[in-house]
This record gives sequence, structure tokens and C-alpha cells, in this order.
Amino acid sequence: MSSDVSIKRFKQFPQLMWILLFGSFITRGSFYMVWPFLAVILYDSFALSATQVGLILSSAATVSVLVSFVGSALSDRIGRHKMMYASGILYVISFSLLAEVNTVAGYVVVITLCSIATALWRPLVSALICDMIADIKTRELAMQSLYFIVNVGCAVGPMLGVWLGLTGEQSSFYITAGAFAILLVVLYWGFNQHQETEQAKESGQNSSASSESKPLSRSKIFTVLKQDKLFQCLIFANILCMFIYGQMDSSLIQYLTRENVPELLTLVSSMIFTNAMVIITTQFMLLRLMAQQSLITRIQIGLVLLAISQLWLAFNPLTLFWGWIGAIIVMSLAEAILFPTMNVHIDRLAPEHLRGAYFGASSFYEFGFAFAPLGGGIILDHFGGTWLFIACAVLALVVIYLYAILTKLPRPDFKVNELKSQSS
Repeated sequence: MSSDVSIKRFKQFPQLMWILLFGSFITRGSFYMVWPFLAVILYDSFALSATQVGLILSSAATVSVLVSFVGSALSDRIGRHKMMYASGILYVISFSLLAEVNTVAGYVVVITLCSIATALWRPLVSALICDMIADIKTRELAMQSLYFIVNVGCAVGPMLGVWLGLTGEQSSFYITAGAFAILLVVLYWGFNQHQETEQAKESGQNSSASSESKPLSRSKIFTVLKQDKLFQCLIFANILCMFIYGQMDSSLIQYLTRENVPELLTLVSSMIFTNAMVIITTQFMLLRLMAQQSLITRIQIGLVLLAISQLWLAFNPLTLFWGWIGAIIVMSLAEAILFPTMNVHIDRLAPEHLRGAYFGASSFYEFGFAFAPLGGGIILDHFGGTWLFIACAVLALVVIYLYAILTKLPRPDFKVNELKSQSS
């Protein structure tokens, strides 16, 4: 992918795409100013064990995954815009409540609402990008750009949070609520502008409304997904992958907290900053280096790096500050390859008339994140951090095997299903 081609494809982005990129930057930046320190706040305020903190975060994430699938599938029928407005409003409400809650029960409820909003928002944005951009290569660049700008926000957010002294301040959750309120206003304007542009294009074309297929019913969507064994294996593999990555946001921080690692807040912020900066500086370079490789080959290379990073975390001395940073660098290189490629993979697999359902079903990956705090907390309490990360390295090898057998698994006949939807 040469630079001139990339610039040409950037120019093909619709105006709404640039609004989504801007919105992703301000919301992710404000989110990571405060959210990574939630486990620290819970520990300091209520002296909860690693398992208890993990149970709270895992329960919230599990509920959010189920809601996300239903919401994303529903967006195929009622439209992405309405669902994005709903999830954005939920973001504002839930983070405002998080700034005021002062009981464990209150945290459980509000963290669940925050998790639902997050789980709804991500697949809706991905599906909307695929709706807007027809060219496959331009769509891939758009997915890569979204992931890039999210990580710019992730890089800026934690360090800005430390600089402003927000790492232990509960009231700082108002910042994330305010950022989403701004985004909703900008999105409203952007949706209207995009709709006017699309209507102008359609008025110049002799498109027939009868050629459009009706959305499948919920039962038919489940039938198609049940028949797609390849997609089911993919979901299971990525659940395991997300379980591994979920340890960085919860169990790793708790491990470092309980072991009284020196300069804890500086180390946590530095790891998050390093994670984002490695992705920012290497993502497009890695994309260019791997342009000739298949999507599955790219993912397997990323998984090998992920396994190495887990072994590094397992055996790094507790007081070796730069050792932790080195392990995060390797993990971040894996992430720069894996995460955007996974989204592109879903785009390639999903039939156009079921795009929302497939991106919604891909939110089941989040079960990995959901169970990461609980599973990691249990292992941490009973066996220690070393065995936790050794187990994660083994899981990475299992995921490599699942990707190796992926293409041998059957898929349904989507043309037949689309014809049925047109005739119904």
C-alpha cells in the first residue's frame, strides 16, 4: 500500500467518517483518563479482593455483551443512527452516575450501564463504516484509521489524567460524560449532512427500490449464525484472545497493586501510554509489511507475539520497571496486528444484508473481556501472577490452532437466505 494510494483512499472517506474519527479520539481519550484506575478506586474505597473486583467487572461485561448483540442486530432493522443516539445518551447518563455513586451496590449497577453503552457503541461504529464505504480497500483503511485514532486517544488520556491529578478522583468521570455529550451534538449534524449527500446521489441514479432485500427476521438471523460453523469457531478463538488481553486492564493492575510495586500509578499510566504509542507508531508500518499476507496469517503472527509477551509478564521481576514496559511493547505489537485485522476479517465474512448482525455477534468476543477480571482474579488469588500469565500464553497457542483449522469449517449459503428474505 503505497503512500499516494493511501492518500487517495483517505480522500474517499465521507465527511461522516471524519466525524466518527474525531469523536472516537475525544471519547477514548477522556475514557482512558479515568477508567483504567477504576480497579484502584474500588480497592482503595472498599478494600475488595481481586476476585470481588473481578466479579463486579465480569458481571457487568457479561450483561453488556448480550445487550450488544441484540442492539446491533436490531440496528439492521431500525437503523444505526437511532441505536447510536441511544447508546450515546446511555454513556452520558452512566458516566455521570459513576461520578456520584458511593456504595458497592451502586458501583455494580452503574458499571453495568457503562459496559452496556461501550459494548453497544463499538460494533455500531464498525457496521456504520462498512455501510458508508463500498470499496473493500478503502473500508480496510477506514477500520485501520479508526483503531489508530482510538489509540491516539488512549495515549493522551492516561498521561493527561495523571498530569491533571485525576487518577483517584471519582468526579473525573464527568469528563467522559461531557465528551460524549459533545459527540452526540456533532453526530446529529454529521448524520443530517450525510443523509442529504446520499439523497442527492440517489436522485441522480435510477435505482429500483424493489431490488432491495428486506431484513431477515430475528429467528432467521439466528438460523444463519447457527449454520455458520466457521464464524462460531472464530468467535470462540477470539473470546480466548480477548480473555488474554483483558488481563492488562484488570488482573495485571491488581497484581501490581497487591505486590506493592514501586511507583504504581506511574507504571500503570506508562504501560497504557506505551501500549497506545507502539500501536500509533507501528500500525500502518506493520500493515504495509504484511500487505501480501492473508488475514489469517497476519493474525497468527500476532498471536505468536502475544504468547511471547505473556511469558515475559510471567517471569519479569516485580521491581524491574522497564521489564514491564518491554513486555507491553511486545503485547502492543501483537495488538497492532490483531485488533484491526479482526474487524477487517468480520467485514470480509459478513454478508451485506446481515452486517449489523455479524458485527453484533462479534461482540461475543467481549465475553473474553467479561470473564477476564473474574478468571484472572481467581487465578491471581489462588496461584499468583506467574501462573496467570503462563496460562494466558498456553491459551494463545490454542487460538493459533483454532485459526489453523478455520477455513476447513462449513458456512451457510447466503444467496439462498437473501432470496428468502426478498420473497418473505
